[in-house]
Amino acid sequence: MVLSSGSRWVILALVSALSLAQAFSIREVIAFREGQGPQPTDISKLTAEIIVNDGYLVEEHQVTTADGYILTMFRIPGGPGNPPRDGKHVAFVQHGLLCSSADWVVSGPGKSLAYLLVDAGYDVWLGNARGNTNSRRHIFHDPDARNTDFWDFSWHEIGYFDLPAMIDYALQQTGQTSLQYAGHSQGTTSFFIMTSLRPEYNQRIRSMHALAPVAFMSNLRSPFVRAFAPFVDSIDWLMRMLGVNEFLPSSDMMTLGGQMLCRDEARFQEVCSNVLFLIGGFNSPQLNRTMLPAILANTPAGASVNQLVHYAQGYNSGRFRQFDYGLTLNLIRYGSIRPPDYPLERITAPVALHYGDNDWLAAVSDVRELHGRLRNSIGLFRVSDPDWNHLDFTWGIDADTLLYRRVISFMDRYN
Repeated sequence: MVLSSGSRWVILALVSALSLAQAFSIREVIAFREGQGPQPTDISKLTAEIIVNDGYLVEEHQVTTADGYILTMFRIPGGPGNPPRDGKHVAFVQHGLLCSSADWVVSGPGKSLAYLLVDAGYDVWLGNARGNTNSRRHIFHDPDARNTDFWDFSWHEIGYFDLPAMIDYALQQTGQTSLQYAGHSQGTTSFFIMTSLRPEYNQRIRSMHALAPVAFMSNLRSPFVRAFAPFVDSIDWLMRMLGVNEFLPSSDMMTLGGQMLCRDEARFQEVCSNVLFLIGGFNSPQLNRTMLPAILANTPAGASVNQLVHYAQGYNSGRFRQFDYGLTLNLIRYGSIRPPDYPLERITAPVALHYGDNDWLAAVSDVRELHGRLRNSIGLFRVSDPDWNHLDFTWGIDADTLLYRRVISFMDRYN
């Protein structure tokens, strides 16, 4: 296998990102935000500690999926000026690939989507997909064992098992029969899987807000995906042969690299910024560089190699379909040599597609194709900043005014 010079450069940049990215504990994030310097590492309760520090109430909940994964959810039932009460409308928010529930609170009060939802009167539940730092447990598989089956999943299983389990649990705990859903990137992909393959869940969704929706991917511009997609079968085979199934596991070396290179006074902080731009699109004015250590406290949060492989397969095929195991295993699993497409026509929940012109992972043309396949689309909603990229949907400086308040307004209409 021979890589072009451009592909080698992209992969080198990605490897550099891995060594920089796994930064800080939440205590260090909180101290950083307060200008008090780093504190000891504790990566297990990042989201909860941010929420408590910001003056909001938080509950930690575990739910076990039908296939044995133990997932952690965080509930924010109330906050300053908006105490908990029975009967609140429920809002469920799901993170994207390599991310976690902390994405929705890390920007702080008045900025983060989770806090804005609480302030608007919602009972907010933050999901965590299998394999991230909050959900690395199974009833019998060990994620750290060499020949473990723990990592034998893609975002197909997240949509088929994880989302239904978390949604059912949140509704049971609150006594509600339906909820509002917002998801970013993979949080949209998994939603489309759930509502197409398990259509009974459409009735449990009042409205769904897809932030940077990802289903069709043939027109994406991210050089990260484009560089490795042609070799995805070889990469998948190699990782399996090496017994490496987890992508971006946490490590002390990565933490130290992030502390040294991405903080404000570091000379290489702009390298950290450019690595993020390389993946999702360039929009320098929307990235608060002072917040880089906070962002990198829990991103990357870990995932299965198969999640990335599945996206690369979608880019190669131009279709939104199930995981391709190869001709022989496809015949065994699906009864056909190619994996089946997801039946998007079975999605009846109201879906709003929020997109950005400069999103390198969710191209406008691909979002429009998705829009044309949905039976009950609320509409296509462009973020007005012409440079809005894939990561701005979670970390953009003006995400509150350009996006989140519009999302909440739509949710209110569908209550």
